[in-house]
Amino acid sequence: MDGQAGEGERARAQEGALFLLLPVGAQGVGLGRAMTALSSEEGAFWNPAALAEQTRRRVMVYRGEQLVGETIAVNALLPWERVGTFGVSYVLLDVGDQDLRDDFGNALGSLSIWNHAAIASFATSFPGRIHAGLNLKLVQFRISCRGECPDLETTSSAYAVDVGVQAQPFESVPLRLGWMVAHAGTEFQIRNQEQSDPLPTRLRLAAAYEVLHRLVPENSMELWLALEAEDRARDLGSPSFYAGMEFSAAGLFSLRAGYVGSQLDQTDGASVGVGFRFDRFDLTLAKSLTRSLVTGETEPVHVAFGVAF
Repeated sequence: MDGQAGEGERARAQEGALFLLLPVGAQGVGLGRAMTALSSEEGAFWNPAALAEQTRRRVMVYRGEQLVGETIAVNALLPWERVGTFGVSYVLLDVGDQDLRDDFGNALGSLSIWNHAAIASFATSFPGRIHAGLNLKLVQFRISCRGECPDLETTSSAYAVDVGVQAQPFESVPLRLGWMVAHAGTEFQIRNQEQSDPLPTRLRLAAAYEVLHRLVPENSMELWLALEAEDRARDLGSPSFYAGMEFSAAGLFSLRAGYVGSQLDQTDGASVGVGFRFDRFDLTLAKSLTRSLVTGETEPVHVAFGVAF
């Protein structure tokens, strides 16, 4: 087991822009990241095909504290009837500031470490209840200096794409299947070509099933169960597994739970979430129950607020 863990850590060390693997979106966090097969307003952060069935223009703001820093994201969706859904998103991971001092303890300056991702999305539906989506992403890592440390400033960029498909193969059975390639693109270069690393490209395969369709009339209550597997595209054999459950009543209230299990993922464990929707507004809260190996603390609550217009 120690040899397998060591091999997994070396594989991760050979990839760049690992912040792309952090979860963005309170619904997805609450569901344990099992989002690839589900329709969702958060699709730009999970599977762009999930945006194909959106019918209302919408703006969302998200904030969540990861074990490595604070994430802030904004997202806008623009459905176009009989064409598809367009979306634009921005994600910022603020790792924080680091003070620099000389050998005598005198302050020289401070470094700020930021990760950025700008995303343009498009999704559409095809006959046979098939949905497809595409994300185009500009990814950037930046270290900026305040004080006497200009030689430590760094900017690194890469371009990436996500391609996803969802399908509902049976008209009378509420089964959804999902597949996608995430974070495929150019190499992430830090200072020179020799130090460039490939992006953390992942393959995802998922299924979701609604279990109350025969018991509750007119879909007034729904209970979706979702299962998902994810693996490295370049080195298969160390998969992550996600499981999620979402209960919703009349589209006004949602209760979520999920679990992440993986050899490579540092956020293994359970999560919970809740969502409220009133008229044009919705509020989603989620919490990962994973504890940091360093501090022993869990992550704070992830929050998303959306407005339809």
